[in-house]
Amino acid sequence: MSTVSIEVEVTSPFSRETVFKVFNDFHIIAPKVNPEFFKSIETIEGDGGVGTIRLFTFGDGVPFTSEKYKQGAIDLNNFSNNYTFFEGDNLMGILDSIDHHVQIIPSADGGSVFNQRVIYNCKGDAKPSAETLNFEKELYEKTYKAIEAYAVAHPETY
Repeated sequence: MSTVSIEVEVTSPFSRETVFKVFNDFHIIAPKVNPEFFKSIETIEGDGGVGTIRLFTFGDGVPFTSEKYKQGAIDLNNFSNNYTFFEGDNLMGILDSIDHHVQIIPSADGGSVFNQRVIYNCKGDAKPSAETLNFEKELYEKTYKAIEAYAVAHPETY
């Protein structure tokens, strides 16, 4: 099995505590702020903690229809978490899974840096195209900025 990965890094004026809280509400916020990509995100098993399984249904702006992910570790002290997409047409028939590792790092100016490493676990030698990887990286960056704007518009929550 081979792997390929992308890195997403977005700076934020928000503290890492705030960014972590907002990111952990991704399943609630993403369909509101980016419906062309995320039609819905439903919890099908669990309470949001480790082991929770969610079903993503994509909008018309994505070339896939759905995927399932399982929540891995959540480290509140280090503002990090990981999760794995394990089922769906987003695996393109060439991937076993897609692992996401997120960590929010403090920056010197009091803000933070959202850092996400996405690892595509390939079945054999086939790999996602550079076009697919670029599309996904841009999707993650655009969605993060939309979620951040949502947080700005809802200071009573974030």
